[in-house]
Amino acid sequence: MKIVISAILLIVAIIIEKNTDLQTWQYLLIYLVPYLIVGWETLKEGAEKLLEGEALDEDFLMGVATVGALAIGFLPGAESQFPEAVFVMLFFQLGELFEEIAEGRSRRSISALMDIRPDTANLETAEGLKTVDPGSVKVGDVVVVKPGEKVPMDGLVLEGSSALDTKALTGESVPRSISAGDDIISGCINLSGVLRVKVGKPFGESTASKVLELVENAADNKSRSESFITRFAKIYTPIVVGAAVLLAIIPPLAGGGNFATWLYRALTFLIVSCPCALVISVPLSFFGGIGGASRRGILVKGSNFLESLTRMRTVVFDKTGTLTEGVFQVTAVHPELIGEKELLHLAAHVERHSTHPVAEALREAYADEADDCKVEDVREFAGKGVQATVNGRRISAGNEKMMEEAGAKIHSCDKCHGEGTVVHVAIDGEYAGHIMISDRVKASSAEAVAMLKDAGVERTVMLTGDARPVAESVAKEVGLDGFASGLLPADKLSELENLILSANDKTTVAFVGDGINDAPVLARADIGIAMGALGSDAAIEAADVVLMDDDPRKIAEAVKIARKTVGISRQNIIFAIGIKLAVLLLAAFGLAPMWLAVFADVGVTVIAVLNAMRTLA
Repeated sequence: MKIVISAILLIVAIIIEKNTDLQTWQYLLIYLVPYLIVGWETLKEGAEKLLEGEALDEDFLMGVATVGALAIGFLPGAESQFPEAVFVMLFFQLGELFEEIAEGRSRRSISALMDIRPDTANLETAEGLKTVDPGSVKVGDVVVVKPGEKVPMDGLVLEGSSALDTKALTGESVPRSISAGDDIISGCINLSGVLRVKVGKPFGESTASKVLELVENAADNKSRSESFITRFAKIYTPIVVGAAVLLAIIPPLAGGGNFATWLYRALTFLIVSCPCALVISVPLSFFGGIGGASRRGILVKGSNFLESLTRMRTVVFDKTGTLTEGVFQVTAVHPELIGEKELLHLAAHVERHSTHPVAEALREAYADEADDCKVEDVREFAGKGVQATVNGRRISAGNEKMMEEAGAKIHSCDKCHGEGTVVHVAIDGEYAGHIMISDRVKASSAEAVAMLKDAGVERTVMLTGDARPVAESVAKEVGLDGFASGLLPADKLSELENLILSANDKTTVAFVGDGINDAPVLARADIGIAMGALGSDAAIEAADVVLMDDDPRKIAEAVKIARKTVGISRQNIIFAIGIKLAVLLLAAFGLAPMWLAVFADVGVTVIAVLNAMRTLA
């Protein structure tokens, strides 16, 4: 509103000046009205910064330049510059308005995205449901999440089934189903049924809180571009201010013209010197890039990591849970003595009480476990397998050593090479067949590797603790350049060290893991990328980039966002510095009017800020 009022009063003042013949000081009073309306805040900010010892900021420089323009008309042989002084301040405030709108839009975009922190929780008490602050809820308490509400705490669903909107966390629009016995994380929106949830973490350690903290602290890790701008502004601004002072004093003393002419040039020079286009637009570019990535479920811990992604040329993958589903399941049944169903039936009964992932896969594959079969004398042999008596028959299930224990002779199977884990089954010492348990490769893994190649990644490698045949099969299916198998966690770290040492110093090496047992490797890599980290504290803590779902294709998407962000920031740097240097030279030779100086400062800032906003798209 003040900009509109000031603009109208400026037009009125110009009309009065054109149609009257008043004293210079009287015109000054007329022009001071629109000037102070639009510029009072700027003058106040500049004065406060001067008292704080921070004189070389944009408000102070603009105040000095415009006050000088108002005063220059009182010098001998000088023409008054009242309209120009008001116009400069008016245009400066218009630029500030554009900056506020742009930055506000960026912050609103991220705030809307990050509006995942719940305000209340429905706590179960002896008196019934009580609406409380989530921070007051303790681990072990039970909360009720109604349809349309945000899940307030991480925990375990005790009762109910529903669909969850996880878009704010993962960027995925497809709801996720959830039911009793499933883990649930804070920040999701309950879409349908009522859920009773047993709280598993304090509010401050919940997924929503950790994600918000990560995004809020991202600005602390500055990119090289931002660090350059900070250093540049500290050196550049004092130099050009000193040059403006010398420009106003030396030429008149050397007989190069009157003081008023050179003071006007110096004031113009001073306006151009403001580095606000750089100081504002470059951080805003990275802020927008981080926000745009977050909206797609890609959390980047700082703009320095965005910059590192643009130089990523080697990507090292973990296997289980990263390139594969991370869920073991029966993929083939090869019977020899009995039928497929009977073989699976006996193996599932033998493995009934085991907690091993292979045992879980067998139980899931045989849905009729609760039949009338009598299972007795269950014995587990560490590193071999399990034996049990099922309906009077001695059943052994396990690896080759287990078969030796049972006295059964294994029959080789060419079809099993590289497929996964083989569970051999023997009945009363006679070989009955085997079952394949595999961790399936994700449907998107091969496409993700191809996308990385298209993005300029030169080498893709997999590190896994699995046996060579399994690793070789996965690497071939996915299209990797190499792999190392049979690795312990310490071996993975050693292999990564070798890859980093062999890489070009100007490029970066990324490690992609599930974030649960890969924390040391994630931390050591130039860029640690945690896959499928929804609710994983280890991933959020150790990784530099966190993908909130398990889609490896988002790595290439993160690279694309990073390159766009860094590209826009560099465009702004080149554009702003180029225009400023050109106008500074023109101003020094008296070829740049004050309005052009304003464009070189405020106009360039507005253009750079609008360009920076493209990172949000």
